Amino acid sequence: MHRPIDDSGHGTGDGTGRGPVPVPPPHRPRPVPAAAPWAAGDAVPDPGRVDPRVLGALLARHGWERRGGAVGRYGRWTPPGVGPGSGGTSLLVPDSLAFPDSEDLIGEALTALARSGTPSAREVLTGLAVPSDEIRWWREVPPGPAGTVPWPVQEQLRSAARKILLAGALAVRGRAGYHGSRHRAAAQAALEPVVVATDAGGRALTAFLPVPPGRPVAVRLHHALHAAREAVDYQRATGGMDAFDSAVEAGVSRELTEALVALVRGTEGARIALAWAPAAGVPDGCAARPEPVEFSPGDLPALREASARYLTDEPSVPVRITGAVVRLRRSGPRGEGRVRLRVLGGADVGHVRVTLDEEAYRTAGHAHLVGLPIRVVGRLESRGGFRRLADPSAVVPVQVDEAERDRLMKSLPGTDEDTAFFDEACGPDEER
Repeated sequence: MHRPIDDSGHGTGDGTGRGPVPVPPPHRPRPVPAAAPWAAGDAVPDPGRVDPRVLGALLARHGWERRGGAVGRYGRWTPPGVGPGSGGTSLLVPDSLAFPDSEDLIGEALTALARSGTPSAREVLTGLAVPSDEIRWWREVPPGPAGTVPWPVQEQLRSAARKILLAGALAVRGRAGYHGSRHRAAAQAALEPVVVATDAGGRALTAFLPVPPGRPVAVRLHHALHAAREAVDYQRATGGMDAFDSAVEAGVSRELTEALVALVRGTEGARIALAWAPAAGVPDGCAARPEPVEFSPGDLPALREASARYLTDEPSVPVRITGAVVRLRRSGPRGEGRVRLRVLGGADVGHVRVTLDEEAYRTAGHAHLVGLPIRVVGRLESRGGFRRLADPSAVVPVQVDEAERDRLMKSLPGTDEDTAFFDEACGPDEER
């Protein structure tokens, strides 16, 4: 007979008639420990390397309040919004390392921060682990259900913040009213070490820029944001756009104005604040405590007009590009054709498109099949985002060593049969 599926097999007999079998005690699952707010894999900073003055400065920056303590020896800090005597988390932080128990107190404070559920605790630990300048964005948006910000609105904040950081990184590479695709790869690489944290409500976001190598981006954004604010004020007061022209030297560009439009659009206002890493000090030429920069929906017309102005006023750039041919296309067997080059040198862009006459197109096709780059002189046009080369001339293949040629051949489509066919069809017979 089959045993019912709800029969555990335990009871008064063992199935053989030899007597009762002891019933094991019921299983009591162990509670699953809660995940620590300080993310898994992140080590708590070494107490011996933490300056208590830096810890105190970070606590104050993120809203913790000092409530008493022996003057000159230590202070007691409580999280934001926690009143005295509430019984919540508090930290005992020494004022210096001059006392025997200073390192022990710092260690206890760091452990309490790592276990704390306060959102700002993680930000303090991030600032201690990697000395970082902080950029914080706020957006005033209508609340969603239960007072939270809808996910699409939160994504708008994250997207705008990424664009602002990219605009700052581009300005570090060079001043221009419109960068287009120039320097983009290098700018994106410079932002890889950046750490981002969002608040629970979705209205604010903080980016931590490690001092090496992120400080140049923070400094450039400090100047560029204030210059953009002044240019907007000038335009709204006088109707003139001249201030936006001079603001380019401070780092303002089409990329930055477009990012500010994305940040402010759909809000009642937005604010950006910057704070320097306490462990690294204040950079030259910058305020010790920069004032937040605010933008409102009334600023959008000026920002949009500046963006369009930067796009049309940025001049084309004369260049001499060396690139590998990655695509060829023309409508017939003869005549001009379009070529796409992967840029190897001569311009800070990844790829460019160029229209070549019949002879230059044949040269580019031959170079493509035998694995050689070409060199071409022309003007990099801003209208296509600096992705198009105008007035091309002097198209010639470039000789490279065998190792580089093999690498190019492996990265491009084509076979030995293709090369042999092209050499037979367009080689000695064509030259005659």
